[in-house]
Amino acid sequence: MRKSILLTLALTMMTCGISHASEQTVRITNPMIWADVPDPDVIHVGDWYYMVSTTMHLMPGCPIMKSHNLADWEIAGYVFDRIEDNPRYDLIDGTVYGRGQWATSLRYNDGRFYVLFSPNDQPFKSFVYTATDPAGEWTLVSRCDHFHDSSLFFDDDGKVYVFSGSGKIMLKELEPDLSSVKADGVDFTVVEPDDEETGLLEGSRVIKHNGKYYILAISWPNGKPRRQVCYRADNITGPYEKKVILQSQFGGFPYAGQGCIVDDGADNWWGIIFQDRGGVGRVLTLMPCTWKDGWPMLGDDNLEIPVEVEVPASEDSKSYLSVSDQFDSPTLPLQWQWNHNPDNSLWSLTDHPGFLRLRTGRVVGNLFEAPNTISQRMEGPECHGCVKIDVSHMKDGDVAGFGAFNGHAGLLSVKKEGGKTYLVKHSAVVNFDGNTKNIANTEENEEERILLKKKNVYLKIDADFRLGQDMAYFSCSLDGKKWKEIGKPFKMIFDYRKLFMGTRFAIYNYATVAPGGYVDIDYFDYSKTPNNHDVMSNEY
Repeated sequence: MRKSILLTLALTMMTCGISHASEQTVRITNPMIWADVPDPDVIHVGDWYYMVSTTMHLMPGCPIMKSHNLADWEIAGYVFDRIEDNPRYDLIDGTVYGRGQWATSLRYNDGRFYVLFSPNDQPFKSFVYTATDPAGEWTLVSRCDHFHDSSLFFDDDGKVYVFSGSGKIMLKELEPDLSSVKADGVDFTVVEPDDEETGLLEGSRVIKHNGKYYILAISWPNGKPRRQVCYRADNITGPYEKKVILQSQFGGFPYAGQGCIVDDGADNWWGIIFQDRGGVGRVLTLMPCTWKDGWPMLGDDNLEIPVEVEVPASEDSKSYLSVSDQFDSPTLPLQWQWNHNPDNSLWSLTDHPGFLRLRTGRVVGNLFEAPNTISQRMEGPECHGCVKIDVSHMKDGDVAGFGAFNGHAGLLSVKKEGGKTYLVKHSAVVNFDGNTKNIANTEENEEERILLKKKNVYLKIDADFRLGQDMAYFSCSLDGKKWKEIGKPFKMIFDYRKLFMGTRFAIYNYATVAPGGYVDIDYFDYSKTPNNHDVMSNEY
């Protein structure tokens, strides 16, 4: 495939389906975002909606997304480039898979934006950042106490609070400058699970509306699917009463729950709730929020997610959470994220202009220990990714390739062994040691191996996230025209005990014997339309 045709593939719509209902509205089909965008918090400031989501061990972290109309989203920036609390963020002496930044609260107050999140990892301190421009530079304000699934809240009287917890919801008052918990401030439990709940009560999102306080949370009732509940009170300290505001199956999946509500500034309200969808991860659904008897009721009259929703049209909106890249820019597009902190001395866009060079810098045992794996989201219902890699400068023991990356990973790896170069289709499953996230072992399964005699190889993955599928299909080529299917289709799995994320397209290069080799990636070609191969060949 020639680089000259790739630009047309970069303009791929991210939402599941968008059509024009009229000149003033756009009709979207749920899920609003069929990709891994969990734990959303959304606010409306000026002409824009801003959203944060969880990316855990991926760097840069805490993505800021923006939209004019809730249908078309783009990544505006990130709150931080890296976390340096301990060496595990560099994949040294352990890992932080499924930890790092998650369940972030996004707020706007008195001309400034704020985020608050608490990694479930040592030193068990939250991060509070602020910015005047959410797409610009964020400044670290403080490292407060740890708050599980927190919601930052600025009250009308100038006081600042955090709601947080799992199983019960706690309220704590912060110092006005957000430097710490206020020593003599409010600090107690405001919500306890009742007899109907099993104990899961988390994902707090708090607003104040018409003088009342509202806490949205996900709950898991005995013998029933997860759902969205709301607690309200006249005073911030309670007492709070409860109501179920969404209890919905959708698209063949059993439940949806955890998210937020937001208004457009003209008292039109929307709910953004995520839904677990298997291998692609946790997707976002959009629905109207209607105030009934003082309660923010979500979905339709039956508390179910609608298939289609109309939102205002916006000519200048765009929607790219995953894109093609020819690597001819001096910077990486915002859609790329690294697995853990990158070693910036070992990758370059300038050593070979027009290519991404990945060098090996340390010896590791497997992909899950390897630094500088770079990735983008996969999207449903189907998507396609392809890379062209120059492998002529690999050293013995080097492993480079393209994968459907997760705790259960399907991989197309180029391996240099005994002076020969092989293309190997294999799978890898990582197992962790207890709760430490130290890697105990990986289960490797090789399916097919081909001897490579050329310096360039094209690797392709087609992903199918339709109901009952979650399959990845692998193929390879030596010229980008004639393709060979290789190995078996791979079942993509979302496993919260492992990486706790949706499957991603990943490009990697690591050393198992000695560092110093490198590969050059010519391009990454992405499309939401799977690529059906016109010609299949077995000639290698």
